[in-house]
Amino acid sequence: MTSQRFDKSKLPSRHVTEGPARAPHRSYYYAMGMTDEEIHQPLVGVATCWNEAAPCNIALNRQAQAVKMGVKREYGTPREFTTITVTDGIAMGHEGMRSSLASREAIADTVELTMRGHCYDAIVGLAGCDKSLPGMMMAMIRLNVPSVFLYGGSILPGRLNGKDVTVQDVFEAVGQHQAGNMTTCELEKLEAVACPSAGACGGQFTANTMACVSEAIGLALPNSAGAPAPYESRDAYAEASGAAVMNLIEKNIRARDICTREAFENAARIVACTGGSTNAGLHLPAMAHEAGIDFFLEDVCEIFRDTPYFVDLKPGGQYVAKDLYEVGGVPVVMKELRKAGLIHEDCMTVTGYSIGEELDKVSLEADGRVIYPVETPLSKTGGVVGLKGNLAPEGAIVKIAGMEPQHLLFTGPARVFECEQDAFEAVQNRTYEEGDVFVIRNEGPAGGPGMREMLATTAALSGQGMGKKVALITDGRFSGATRGFCVGHVGPEAAHGGPIALLKDGDMITLNAIEGTITVDLSDDEMAERKAAWSGPRQTIYGAGALWKYAKLVGPTYLGAVTHPGAKEEGHEYMAL
Repeated sequence: MTSQRFDKSKLPSRHVTEGPARAPHRSYYYAMGMTDEEIHQPLVGVATCWNEAAPCNIALNRQAQAVKMGVKREYGTPREFTTITVTDGIAMGHEGMRSSLASREAIADTVELTMRGHCYDAIVGLAGCDKSLPGMMMAMIRLNVPSVFLYGGSILPGRLNGKDVTVQDVFEAVGQHQAGNMTTCELEKLEAVACPSAGACGGQFTANTMACVSEAIGLALPNSAGAPAPYESRDAYAEASGAAVMNLIEKNIRARDICTREAFENAARIVACTGGSTNAGLHLPAMAHEAGIDFFLEDVCEIFRDTPYFVDLKPGGQYVAKDLYEVGGVPVVMKELRKAGLIHEDCMTVTGYSIGEELDKVSLEADGRVIYPVETPLSKTGGVVGLKGNLAPEGAIVKIAGMEPQHLLFTGPARVFECEQDAFEAVQNRTYEEGDVFVIRNEGPAGGPGMREMLATTAALSGQGMGKKVALITDGRFSGATRGFCVGHVGPEAAHGGPIALLKDGDMITLNAIEGTITVDLSDDEMAERKAAWSGPRQTIYGAGALWKYAKLVGPTYLGAVTHPGAKEEGHEYMAL
């Protein structure tokens, strides 16, 4: 096997390595210690979201070195580069959270620009925190190059008083502390042990949800999402990912060959059956948009509706990512879905084999503790459901994993807040009533700007023991760690004049997760009168900078809150330039 198996005349890197005119370009590569052979091999971008912001990303640089070894082993030349990450756990509960969703677009854009500027032939992308996973995969699909995704891995669970604990417990402990049910000393003990290692949040929050998506959609090697970040096996998956991308170059298998409409349906199944994050309802449409595929919030929710929920993971269940990995991980979950006829088996994966062919290799069965058999699920419908009605004509989404059937219907008076801080203060001061429906508006992608997550508020409610006694709706988002009747992504958002902008204290709201409806007891005439009297969107303090730019460009939530026209408007193929 030699590097001659790659025809550089058909690869983008020929523009920077081949022919007399590229002597100046090659001189730069020699300056970095590259050999003549390395210069004339395929150039593979190894993109990471490494930074020192949080444990989610801290191990990515180590794993990138293993990826580079795999690329080199198969006669490719890796070129490592980094992009930003905004880590939700640290951005949560203050103005910094406005940067979170916007960072997804910045990640996709900067990876695209780096790849284009240096004419790299393929990409292995490593990501560790919530928005970095979809952002990296969006770049792969947008460029449509041979691509392999690798998750940085989850954090190990902490231990306190003989029980596993996660950062979710710490957020909820803040509410318990405010309610006088936990001392400051107890809170400090918990915060010191909840996050004992590198890695992303351990429950089936957004990072682990999108890691499962990366496998189910076919962009990641089978079972690569499961091993916790500190495990040495992560390095083995990293090296194998580097080798795999070289095989994709040789076979000319690109991201959009893998990410078909059927593959997105497989991805939505894995979210539903694991009780994954509602944020998947935002990220899957955004990823599909990069491929020119119409796969909107309603399409995602339709799949959620008829997918059984059978994997018992936090926050609605008992276990964490490490536990899922130890009983066989995503391949065993997909094997159960296949038994129920809920997986498209012909979809291609980064191994060069189909999903069905990969599942044929899986010998493990559902353990009945973390992964239930599909015929005896935790519930017959998915852990996440969509809602629609006169309060959300463009739809909304709620996670019901772990909720009892009697709590899937909620009617109560609106308690309207103009931003998250106002709602959080009301929770802190206990200036609300049991049975209220919190309405937090002006937190959508454009109106926030940035579509903040509401974990601080929802966790505080849970910590006060009120998680099942009030409901909450918002045009913003919820963390994957949120639990309770918390409805996000209400669209159109308030800034776009959606019905949520017209609500007043006391309006009776009904949320029905059984029927999939979200309604307010107002006539069409009353809604029209309020709309006519509406004074327009609230002014924000962001009159310049990245968030101003994002607010001007971002589209509706149900389409994925994207900021450009997508593959349908492309006039070229990057690989053909």
